[in-house]
Amino acid sequence: MTTDRPASSVDPKLLEILVCPLTKGPLEYDREKQELISRSAKLAYPIRDGIPIMLPEEARKLD
Repeated sequence: MTTDRPASSVDPKLLEILVCPLTKGPLEYDREKQELISRSAKLAYPIRDGIPIMLPEEARKLD
């Protein structure tokens, strides 16, 4: 499977449908840190090899 985007990026269509698994709220994509930010849950979900890891136990807590 070939795509025209780097392996580290996330499909924009995927970002449109993903929500925080805890709050069901919207997520913000942080391209620099490769994370999806849930402001309502105060968590940052990591993106590894272009795949969002949507597990609360894998998320980083935000201040």
